[in-house]
Amino acid sequence: MGIRSRYLGLLAAPLLLAACGGGSEHYDALIVGGEVYDGTGAPGVSASVAIKDGRIAAIGDLKGAKADKVIDAAGLAVAPGFINMLSWANEDLIIDGRGMGDLRQGVTLEVFGEGWSMGPLNEAMKEEAKRNQTDILFDISWTTLGEYLDTLEAKGISTNVASFVGATTLRIHEVGYDNRAATPEELARMEELTREAMREGAMGVGSSLIYAPANFAPTEELIALASAAGEFGGMYISHIRSESSHFFEAIDEVKRIAKEAGVPAEIYHFKASGRSNWDKLDVAIKMVDDARAEGLAITADMYSYPASSTGLNAAMPLWVQEGGHDAWVARLKDPAIRKKVAEEMRNPGEGSENRFDDAGGPDGVLLLGFRNPALRKYIGKTLGDVARERGTPAEETAIDLVVEDDSRVQVAYFTMSEDNVKKKVALPWMSFGSDAGSMAPEGVFMEQSTHPRAYGNFARVYAKYVREEKALTLEDAIHRMTLLPATNLKLRDRGKLAKGYYADVVIFDPETIQDHATFAEPHQLATGVKDVFINGVLTLENEQHTGAFAGKVVRGPGWTGWEKAE
Repeated sequence: MGIRSRYLGLLAAPLLLAACGGGSEHYDALIVGGEVYDGTGAPGVSASVAIKDGRIAAIGDLKGAKADKVIDAAGLAVAPGFINMLSWANEDLIIDGRGMGDLRQGVTLEVFGEGWSMGPLNEAMKEEAKRNQTDILFDISWTTLGEYLDTLEAKGISTNVASFVGATTLRIHEVGYDNRAATPEELARMEELTREAMREGAMGVGSSLIYAPANFAPTEELIALASAAGEFGGMYISHIRSESSHFFEAIDEVKRIAKEAGVPAEIYHFKASGRSNWDKLDVAIKMVDDARAEGLAITADMYSYPASSTGLNAAMPLWVQEGGHDAWVARLKDPAIRKKVAEEMRNPGEGSENRFDDAGGPDGVLLLGFRNPALRKYIGKTLGDVARERGTPAEETAIDLVVEDDSRVQVAYFTMSEDNVKKKVALPWMSFGSDAGSMAPEGVFMEQSTHPRAYGNFARVYAKYVREEKALTLEDAIHRMTLLPATNLKLRDRGKLAKGYYADVVIFDPETIQDHATFAEPHQLATGVKDVFINGVLTLENEQHTGAFAGKVVRGPGWTGWEKAE
């Protein structure tokens, strides 16, 4: 784009304003000279954007306007703040409220709640959460989901936050880790906890059905919880039961839940996992298109990489994980059970997933994180590397690592097709979610590796799929990071550059925005996002954090405080 003068500041502002003509209108901030994309998917237009009292005050030819802060956005795109539909920054923000990994990509709203949420908690759940903390240590002073979100806001965060209430969390709260249906009384309490979370501002109910104990929930339980959320305008969002061998059946379950509960539904990180399943994607897309044509509000989100990231628990049979983490690890120490688990990992039965096969074998499983410092020498190696080094079969090596680390062990599974990723980014009903935390390349975060999506998911869409692959246009990419997810979530006055909307604004260079994180070196911030306003406060200035913590809790449609707030 070439060299340009960006910040005119208070001294230089009169020169600009004089060129625009006289006038008396005064704003907190004025963005001039940029190409404004309003989030609707319409092409950009040359215009100025004025901000006052945390909101968009005016957009257009604002000649004569004055402001405390004037930013020259010549040659840059001006867009609504990006929405991360699947964020795991719920703990990162407790110890570092800047959220640099996402902020540097233009993310202004982090949405939590893929199955697990930070509330509601009972005392046993709080104690378990404290025991499972690794490098990020914090007190748990809250009980409900709303109290957690309020705690974050009071502490000080740069990005806005929102959350679904987790179906897994609800199940643990009432049923525990047992592989059984909830009793009528337990389900009634789970439904009431859902309603409480919705009144506190939750977006709806989120599930994550490939994991224990979430997988133990029958479809009817999920319909009941989604229906409770629907009473308040909430939606259902799900990491579906299968993304590989039973992909189609899992999509059918989402459709059934949406139809019977009467709610919109979204599929988390929509993908066909495993080489033998790659050709299922076209059918899966048609299933969603057909459902939408039938009147069901089905959408999806994705991350822009061909590898997923989760734990080694996803490669083990669910029965061995019944009862929770401690019971799982205890079983893995039993020689007979250990032998059976290893055999099922090699040859899973009907209805089971085989993550090793999906990843093309243990060399497609990259080790990312351990609790035990003695095992951190393996970070960055594949499971195959460690198995060969130890001289044990890959399945037994995975079992050993879980036992020795007393954790699920964070890994990346290389299970997807790059061609399919390109195909998915072009879908009109696809939003984007990192499925990762929001870290900084410093301090405690450097103790572990991570998936590069934590630092590059959104920038990569623009750099690779808009600029290089031309799989979608710039205005479409902006729409599907802004107004589309905001509409799906039923957010009020967010996701669009329009008068009266909250001033979550991103100024970036479409020609230079770039992800730099790799699997070998993931802790690298993206570049090309120059400035970010959050709730009207300049939070990122010339790619540097300003020290502002203006992030707020963004409430769902059922929040009881709407009337008072308005």
